[in-house]
Amino acid sequence: MPIGRPTRGTTGVNRLRRVDRYLATLPVLRRTPRPLVVDLGYGARPWTALELSDRLRRVAPGVRVLGLEIDPARVEAAKPAEREGVAFALGGFEVPAPRDERPVLVRAMNVLRQYDESEVAAAWRTVATRLADGGLLVDGTCDELGRVCSWIDVGADGPERLTLSLRLADLAAPGVVAERLPKALIHRNVPGERVHALLQALDAAWARASPLSVYGPAQRFQAAVAALRDGGVPVSGGRDRWRLGEVTVPWAAVAPSD
Repeated sequence: MPIGRPTRGTTGVNRLRRVDRYLATLPVLRRTPRPLVVDLGYGARPWTALELSDRLRRVAPGVRVLGLEIDPARVEAAKPAEREGVAFALGGFEVPAPRDERPVLVRAMNVLRQYDESEVAAAWRTVATRLADGGLLVDGTCDELGRVCSWIDVGADGPERLTLSLRLADLAAPGVVAERLPKALIHRNVPGERVHALLQALDAAWARASPLSVYGPAQRFQAAVAALRDGGVPVSGGRDRWRLGEVTVPWAAVAPSD
């Protein structure tokens, strides 16, 4: 039997564009000529798996996407959308694949947010045992339009990085992402926790950078992230990512205190 519980199934066209763009940059995608990528818990419609294939094929033409759902009715509904390089099957955190193949990436967006925090680590471990060498589980959450997102890269040895990705055009403050943190962190946005300190520091840097608003929100966000870096926060990447409203920090910078 598939491991897990059915999600609400809500999804939308173009909702996961931000995380897909990030996945397309990951070196693990290019290590094999025909990498397998899993869209775990794609929902009531097959759109996200189809979009994932389209976006990843631009950088890895041989990529194959397998959409997995724990609800048999959703799998049957998705079957007519299958095409070369895209298939749908029944499955959960055990990540079944033809010929027991191991995926290089498993994207699980808006899946674990419906579980208890105490269940997250076990789900991560179960998926991690199915990954190819160097593979990643990307566990994240986003709003209904995909404008406020966050995700955690999880490898064989556990969580590695947290990424925040925000649409800057109408951003009031970066801390809005607190409502869309992954399940492992969303209840940790309280004083004394590292993720709370990070969001507080980012909001403060955003406020100090307000004079740059006349040059646009991208310039303001880049200045805010640069200020974080200069203040000792180990942000990765550079301005090419920051201008997109995206910033990544190592897991140690946000890991729960207990």
